[in-house]
Amino acid sequence: MTIPAATPPSGTPGASAPEAARTARDRAHSFNTVAAQYAANRPSYPPALFDAIEDLAGRPLTGSRVADVGAGTGIATALLHARGADVIAVEPGDGMAAQFRRTLPDVPIVRGNGDCLPLATASVDFLTYAQAWHWTDPARAVPEALRVLRPGGALALWWNTSALDVPWIAEAAERAGRHFGLNVSAEQRDVGAHVADPSGRLGLVRREIRWSRRVPLDTHLANIGSHSVFLVHGEEHSAAFLAQEREHLLTVFPDGIVEETYDVVLLFATAPRTA
Repeated sequence: MTIPAATPPSGTPGASAPEAARTARDRAHSFNTVAAQYAANRPSYPPALFDAIEDLAGRPLTGSRVADVGAGTGIATALLHARGADVIAVEPGDGMAAQFRRTLPDVPIVRGNGDCLPLATASVDFLTYAQAWHWTDPARAVPEALRVLRPGGALALWWNTSALDVPWIAEAAERAGRHFGLNVSAEQRDVGAHVADPSGRLGLVRREIRWSRRVPLDTHLANIGSHSVFLVHGEEHSAAFLAQEREHLLTVFPDGIVEETYDVVLLFATAPRTA
């Protein structure tokens, strides 16, 4: 199960704009404290995702100049690099960047974020955001994406989302929602072009790719515990949920191996070929 953040988290209902901004900022920076846990337990992405990106772009990733923004610990960056792309990572967080350097010492990483990219104009063929676009302000990130992409270059945004048609995943999401005051189904429905680009300038198209992985229960719990909503609610509050979740899941997976099923939501756009 993933706890998505399709849009910048707004905090407690009725919160003031400054309070909402602080909540979003706290959630965005919370990953830096658990970078190693994030790297070890978060799900990766299936080869079919990168096949879809190449199909939509009409060109291979191999040999292309790619900037992976909000690269985190390098989960997506490593896969792009393995496809033969010439990748540079962009990451704002200290802890995540440090973990990235340990994991991918030969891949360059620069500090920055999608609202103000530290990249030259018309410098990349692909601009990618894996689980990261929702931390940007689209009013700033959209013009920045169009600035750094070469004419005809491709913007690819994607998220692993929980397959809520799988009964145990839907039940787990409902339990998490009750515990943390979330509507996971509604948040996942918001992973769409109207949220990613309210201006409509990008002309985003959407694809979904289903995939799954089998992991030990401890890995599954560490994965969901690395999500920002757990991190900002405090260790005691989150530990209570995870202990209860372990008991629930052992009734579904008595051998202690959990089959996580995801739908990768891919939003894709091509930059204009002329100014």
